[in-house]
Amino acid sequence: MDSNHTNATRNSFEDLYINAREKEQRIYTDGQLLLLPDIAPSHPYYKEWLVRKHSSERLIKYLKSKGKPLNILEIGCGNGWLSARLSEIENSTITGLDINKTELTRASTVFKKSNLQFIYGNIADHIFLDQKFDVVIFAASLQYFPSLAIFNPIFPILSPQGEIHIVDTPFYKPRLVAAARERTRAYYTALHVPEMADRYHHHSVDELKKMDHTFLYDPNSFMNKLLRRSHPFPWVVIHSK
Repeated sequence: MDSNHTNATRNSFEDLYINAREKEQRIYTDGQLLLLPDIAPSHPYYKEWLVRKHSSERLIKYLKSKGKPLNILEIGCGNGWLSARLSEIENSTITGLDINKTELTRASTVFKKSNLQFIYGNIADHIFLDQKFDVVIFAASLQYFPSLAIFNPIFPILSPQGEIHIVDTPFYKPRLVAAARERTRAYYTALHVPEMADRYHHHSVDELKKMDHTFLYDPNSFMNKLLRRSHPFPWVVIHSK
């Protein structure tokens, strides 16, 4: 694929994505960004941010428990709020990566920390071949990649015992994928951005079976259902090869 076509594809996605975010009222002020995941109870996505606050806090607690310096890459970092929170981990180095230049510019403006950087680029272009990361994170971003083959260019840049963490992302039973896809198409059609439906992907739990993975949290487990734990998304770790 030539570079002009690649750039056109990315720009097309960015235009569609930002259009959808604006229609959804998901463009935040600088003041709101600085406080995320905390947001006013009156905000239309307050309950959604409660979920993301919980998942980010347990992720950060887990990473802190490793008790060592970490080089962390967040793929699909968007406006940068999670990368900024991760930068609070002592002796950490954080890189936020996205192909969305609009939100990356905001992130770079709002979050200025010595151990935090934001990079415009595509992980599939092998842009980190001279680096090793201890942790790679997909937070509410894996659904924008067509398949889990996106992990293939990541494994070579993982340090020994490195981990890929997937949070705030649904995984569906195979029989439920088609219905989820139709709900997404109806949603974006009603939002008047129907093209986004083709950029939002629905991954099956069966895709994980081909990989060395662990569920650190599974909302469908018997125990979590018994205890009525309401966090809706699994927390999956893919282990380095």
